[in-house]
Amino acid sequence: MNRITVLIADDEPEIADLIGLLLEKEGYRTIKVSNGKEAVHAIQTQSVDLAILDIMMPVMDGFEAIRKIREQAPLPVIFLSAKTSDMDKITGLVIGADDYMTKPFNPMELVARVNAQLRRSLQLNQSKIDSVVVEIAGLVIDPDQRTVALFGQPIELTPKEFDILYLLARHPKKVFSTEHIFQQVWGEAYFEGGNTVMVHIRTLRKKLGEDKDKWIKTIWGVGYTFNG
Repeated sequence: MNRITVLIADDEPEIADLIGLLLEKEGYRTIKVSNGKEAVHAIQTQSVDLAILDIMMPVMDGFEAIRKIREQAPLPVIFLSAKTSDMDKITGLVIGADDYMTKPFNPMELVARVNAQLRRSLQLNQSKIDSVVVEIAGLVIDPDQRTVALFGQPIELTPKEFDILYLLARHPKKVFSTEHIFQQVWGEAYFEGGNTVMVHIRTLRKKLGEDKDKWIKTIWGVGYTFNG
């Protein structure tokens, strides 16, 4: 039986070794690399179920690495970085990360977050059996291919943007609170996730070319609804 494999990309060997030790105790197989280019190559050539990426790495940083990873793999990605500003966290999440932790970090919290992301990934894969294509007013959302097109023109979304759009579009006119969206899409308990949801919906609207609330309508004080 193949073990779940976690890729660890960090140019500080002591941190990579610590993470590897923690995850191997949990029963995971680990692959350790020291820069973003090696991380992308590992995902291209090996079976990887989740990646933990530092941001400030030589050769290719974590931001560029995740852009390339997202072109070829939908696996969960956790940023683990010394960059602690809110803007760094928001940037990391918007360009495709599923979670963001800062250094120094609590080792057991990292393990818990890895476990949570892998559980959610497994649940998403299992739910594909019941997935349906959504077609509304020229917008086509295919959950199996994880593609979105508007009047035949493809729209590139991050995994989280896709999950938010599909959640809302599957239940048109139903109002979802930011707490509900965060719990459904991130698969975690809600903790200050409102700003994260808001930023993702803002970028999602831009990509859909929205004129105000054409597709995603804000219900002030309540949440969001799909307006198709």
